[in-house]
Amino acid sequence: MNCFLMLFLAIPAGPNNPVGVVWIDWSKEHYGSHGTPEPSKISKTKSHGCVRLTNGNALSLAQAVSPGMPTIFTGLS
Repeated sequence: MNCFLMLFLAIPAGPNNPVGVVWIDWSKEHYGSHGTPEPSKISKTKSHGCVRLTNGNALSLAQAVSPGMPTIFTGLS
């Protein structure tokens, strides 16, 4: 008999959540922009497809975009 235990953890919303106060989903699964409770780690922590922003910048961006809006990165070499 095979037994599997599946554990699902819900991370409560709030400023100390690992994705900060907002998650902006992109069209590719698991990719997006989000805030962070640790702004000192922006550009210093490895990511699996996310763009970290301060919580304030993430909120401003979330208010400025709408579903289906293209994401374009500029200034990268």
